[in-house]
Amino acid sequence: MVIKPKVHSLTGRITSDLMHEAFKRVKRNRGAAGIDKVSIQMFEANLEQNLATLMRDLKRGSFVPKPLRRVYIPKGAGKSRPLGIPAVRDRVAQEVLRRLLSPIFEPLFHDHSFGFRPERNCHQAVERVLELWRQGHLHVLDADIHGFFDNIPHSVIMTSLAAVVADGNILGLVEKFLRAGVMENGVFKPTSIGTPQGGVISPLLANIALNSLDWHLEAHGLRFVRYADDFVVLCRAEEQAKEALTIVEQHLSNRLGLTLSPEKTHVTTFKKGFAFLGFDICAYSVKMRAKSVEKFKNKVRELTRRSRNLDAEAIVKLNQVVRGTANYFATPFSHNRRLFQSLDAWIRMRLRCMKFKRKWRTDNRRFRRKHLLRRGLLNLCDFYATPA
Repeated sequence: MVIKPKVHSLTGRITSDLMHEAFKRVKRNRGAAGIDKVSIQMFEANLEQNLATLMRDLKRGSFVPKPLRRVYIPKGAGKSRPLGIPAVRDRVAQEVLRRLLSPIFEPLFHDHSFGFRPERNCHQAVERVLELWRQGHLHVLDADIHGFFDNIPHSVIMTSLAAVVADGNILGLVEKFLRAGVMENGVFKPTSIGTPQGGVISPLLANIALNSLDWHLEAHGLRFVRYADDFVVLCRAEEQAKEALTIVEQHLSNRLGLTLSPEKTHVTTFKKGFAFLGFDICAYSVKMRAKSVEKFKNKVRELTRRSRNLDAEAIVKLNQVVRGTANYFATPFSHNRRLFQSLDAWIRMRLRCMKFKRKWRTDNRRFRRKHLLRRGLLNLCDFYATPA
């Protein structure tokens, strides 16, 4: 990692153009209103004044973020993940900070960190894992940090920021966002630890906090691939993988105040396989993870209830789910063709049940595949351009 002189006077880079660019990004990402119930459309109705006021408060250091609105999204297996939805003006302010800080830290990040970085994605991370496997790294430390976003100490984030940024106002703004708290069922809960999932700046702060782990692994000659808080260490021997586990545990505990999840962290091999970024990876194949399949099926079930009508709108909504899943899992390195064939058949069965309000085998002949294709239904298999 190249150490550069500290960056000063970031506050002076907050301009009207930057404010407008930040708002455009927030608008493009859409999202619900925060606790103030001000939507993106409402904020945009008086855009110039709102941005001017926000810019003034950011530059003066008088900006005070609102608490986040707590919501829970299903995680599967009856579990849910807490998200914090900031107010629209706070999302714009966070995007301003992200645009100021990202170019500074980007050159400092390790090349094997792929999460939430420009021109990088999950597929590249998986491809890097497969590349290391082909090079002979057959043993894997499949690691999971216990509640990373909820448990990362603010002091770790602020220390990592302050090592590079010398602008006290910017550091103060980041700390205000970390301590903004959340509103859950009308009750305010302070946040003295963690960075809420759902915040615009949270992924960048996660990379900043875990950057020291990346370079610590590099210093020990270990090969790894990290996507945010999800990472694997790939080794040539089992003993090296076990040693990597000790190295990771000590660094997380001593430097970052974090721990590994015992039930989700283990040393394995490519022959036995492991899960990474929604894929089940092994020496023989790279397939859609069973948990990901069930998540996809649950989305389809919700859209194809028999109580609903099979109309053009239903096909459009279903196609959105099919396209999103296929774009992610129909990759040159994956082997999901047979799975996709069975899922396509299952979707057609769901649609026939939706149309006739029953499940009869004879309905296959009454409402054939070609009729669904004429209505515009997409097939998962069609997203594989060439035979796998």
